[in-house]
Amino acid sequence: MTFDSTYKRGVRSMTHVGMKALWVAALAAALGWGAARPMLAAEPADPWPELARDIFNGRELADGAGLIAIDMPYRAEDAAIVPVTLRATLPQGDTRTVKAITIVIDQNPAPVAATFQVGAGVTMISTRVRIDSYTNVHAVAELSDGRLYASATYVKASGGCSAPTAKNAEQANANVGQMRFRQFAKPSDGPVSGPREAQIMIRHPNNSGLQRDQVTLLYIPAFFIRELRVRQGDQLVLAMAGGISISEDPNIRFSYLPNGAATFEVEAVDTSGRIFKGEWPAEPAI
Repeated sequence: MTFDSTYKRGVRSMTHVGMKALWVAALAAALGWGAARPMLAAEPADPWPELARDIFNGRELADGAGLIAIDMPYRAEDAAIVPVTLRATLPQGDTRTVKAITIVIDQNPAPVAATFQVGAGVTMISTRVRIDSYTNVHAVAELSDGRLYASATYVKASGGCSAPTAKNAEQANANVGQMRFRQFAKPSDGPVSGPREAQIMIRHPNNSGLQRDQVTLLYIPAFFIRELRVRQGDQLVLAMAGGISISEDPNIRFSYLPNGAATFEVEAVDTSGRIFKGEWPAEPAI
């Protein structure tokens, strides 16, 4: 999948200039008639209006300032693993809740990085994404009032979608699907009914389809986690529909409210149809 040409920065080529024009320009500069001005490339068209219409089926997107925050580095250290944190920031007294959040990386080949459906008490989600070129990144939240609210930030990074994986194919396949689950409850967090944070890490190459095998130089087929569900007992805490922009070895940290269940269960499905499952005891009451 390639960028639509309207989303790329156009480059204007220089035309041949006749000797007479060059002589006139040089004379003008020498006599101080005016400084020569470089030709400027046209600014690229903003893809967001069209993306928003296509992804959200023409629904209105209201300003999400004060309701949904997106935190990313302005200049990423590694375009293949750019951290992103989403936070629900509804003002005190606002009785609405967040139902879903979608991350859209405007200039990526597949702009929708992931859509998260969230359960009660999930007010923060943090993960890592690939950034292919300098871009706006949008977080679009659906609230319980049925409306969509968007916030955006700008990230300087490039080449993340085609960057080679950190592991070779043999090593990646040997560990694919291995999971690790962490909970971060501490005595200082207060009663067990208070908010907690947890993290799920999955070994998976999450190939974007734009990377090349370093030996054959052939493109490696897209192969990634497309579905993820985290349950606390019978209650859904978090569900993700993922795409190629989620980084290698998906790593998702999230807040939640304990419900008294004895276990957490995680299920992931990749694009080959393989299903990976894990179960861990819930943090005991404090």
